[in-house]
Amino acid sequence: MRRRNFLNQVTTMAGVTLAGVPQIMCSATTKYKMGLQLFSVRKALANDPLDTLKKVKKMGYEDLETYGFNPKTKKIYGFHIPEFKKVLDDLKLTTTSGHYGFSEYFDSSKDKLKWFVDQCIIASKILNAPFITWPWVHPDKRNPESFKILADKLNLIGEQVKSADLGFAYHNHGYEFQNWGGTSGHDILMEITDKNLVKLQMDMYWVIYSGRTPKELVDQHPGRYVMWHIKDMDKITRDYSELGNGSIDYEKVLPDAKKSGMKYYYIEQGGNFASTDMESAATSAAFFKKNLKHLI
Repeated sequence: MRRRNFLNQVTTMAGVTLAGVPQIMCSATTKYKMGLQLFSVRKALANDPLDTLKKVKKMGYEDLETYGFNPKTKKIYGFHIPEFKKVLDDLKLTTTSGHYGFSEYFDSSKDKLKWFVDQCIIASKILNAPFITWPWVHPDKRNPESFKILADKLNLIGEQVKSADLGFAYHNHGYEFQNWGGTSGHDILMEITDKNLVKLQMDMYWVIYSGRTPKELVDQHPGRYVMWHIKDMDKITRDYSELGNGSIDYEKVLPDAKKSGMKYYYIEQGGNFASTDMESAATSAAFFKKNLKHLI
């Protein structure tokens, strides 16, 4: 109770109320903002974060997914969290999820992990972002035994995050779908994690790369895929690509948003830019608005 009271006090000082969180989550079911995972423009952000945010706003992006929060300095992109919230407010941008560095705490004590989760919760509440997301698993933890440990950690974190009236999600790559002697990381997570505590953020590129389909996964676990990552696949190398320049026909593969439980989606391109990260973000935005936005 002391931890929760402390978090509530912090968010009250920041002008954020607990009541605002479910309102955001509910409103997203009636209107989806075009989102961008900011990792897509990380070089531009490193050079000039404010100018970058102004430019992605002009491209048509309305909602952002963050990455790179430093729990020790309480900063992101060079801003203290309250300063970053003011920047977003001034630009009339929102952020609804953040990718946080949970993998760095995989082998930490429970107390250290709880401390880190608390820092994520405080940042998320100040930003009024309803979701905290586990984005990545270190290569040496990509095996059945480690994924069983991971699943237990996800439940533990999910309980802590839920007690703060926020949502917690796990983001997939391709390694979750590899065959590990008749099982997979995805199978293990689905068997052990509590669907009420751990939601899923589907990276559609990696799902398709792995030979699965978004519709197949949604059919298996309806209501659990609360966020989507949408990005294209190079026709030759199968690397990332700008939307419209690759091989994924999203008009055919997009699952039903309501059945998925989808609340937010983010366009992303992790690399392999045709020219620059900003030009790729603009290309993907233009294609999405013209060809895909009406489908969601």
